[in-house]
Amino acid sequence: MNNDNKSAGSRLDRRHLLQAGFAAAFAAPLGALGAQAFAPRGIAPGVDFSEFPLCRTASDTPVLAGAPRKLKLSWNAGAVCLAPVPVAIEHGFFQKHNLDVELVNYSGSTDQLLEAIATGKSDAGLGMALRWLKPLEQGFDVKIAAGTHGGCMRVLSRADSGVGKLADLKGKIVAVGDLAGPDKNFFSIQLAKLGIDPVKDVDWRAYPGNLLNVAVEKGEVQAFLSSDPLAYLWLKDTQYKEVASNLDGEYREKSCCILGLRGSLVREEPQVARAITQALLDAAMFTAQNATVAAKSFQPYAPKAATLADIEGMVRYHTHHHHPVGEVLKRELKAYADDLKSVQVFKPSTDTAKFAERIYVDVFAV
Repeated sequence: MNNDNKSAGSRLDRRHLLQAGFAAAFAAPLGALGAQAFAPRGIAPGVDFSEFPLCRTASDTPVLAGAPRKLKLSWNAGAVCLAPVPVAIEHGFFQKHNLDVELVNYSGSTDQLLEAIATGKSDAGLGMALRWLKPLEQGFDVKIAAGTHGGCMRVLSRADSGVGKLADLKGKIVAVGDLAGPDKNFFSIQLAKLGIDPVKDVDWRAYPGNLLNVAVEKGEVQAFLSSDPLAYLWLKDTQYKEVASNLDGEYREKSCCILGLRGSLVREEPQVARAITQALLDAAMFTAQNATVAAKSFQPYAPKAATLADIEGMVRYHTHHHHPVGEVLKRELKAYADDLKSVQVFKPSTDTAKFAERIYVDVFAV
């Protein structure tokens, strides 16, 4: 395997990864299912799947028999944290599991995405836990099979501002792209843990996502929330600084993005559900160990302003080696639900343990 990141890969705690299990965000319309992004090139030469420390845990599962199983996978093509998706196509991870996956690019509401998955307009989707969990309370027939990575969201401010840490947001005006977005939820949770009331003590104001920096430049706000790739690209300008991210503290070891599967797929074709989960988590591990290769796979989807080096930097920053399944995943989902209760997104009466049990599935135990 052409491992361009051997030193980083060697630092991965394999025992921790085995415990965590195998392995940005957004929403989707029910309309227009996109054409397949590009034809698979087959298994990439030199990719030795036995080198992935986790691949062997599911290698006893037979490859799906017959013609390749066609599936539709919804994703946000602009989300660089989902780089393992084009990696899975371009480097044969889906093909290895006898899958023919059509990528569905989407934008719109999370409710629409979850309905699309639940009703079979899509078979699976990727998104952000803090965007999905509240709509999943409504009972969509979607099961969370894995976390995929951590590290998507940041708080930014001007370098010369008086905002140097998260606690400094108290009494400040903060720009957000979506008042119900996962980044606002996440940093509201962190403020609450610091004893700051995110509702009363912070003035959140909505701006178009690509104009968040303009708000701070005009002095209308003192900080803004953003996610990669925009946040990363803005930080290349020395007039901006990062105040906080969702890789701070305990969240460095948690996934922010998740894989959801159609409930009927899990029940009726458990081997197919396992195959697509395994393929994506194999691709995530490959991405963690081969950032340059993964960056090249994602480059067609990246903003024109992003260089290959920029994309590689983002790929290395995101924790693609962390992709929990099973009990570890369920604990993370419960923890997020508990956090959402703390900022009044979930009702105080919500039984978060039962909620996590209901929405997750261990496809490797089915």
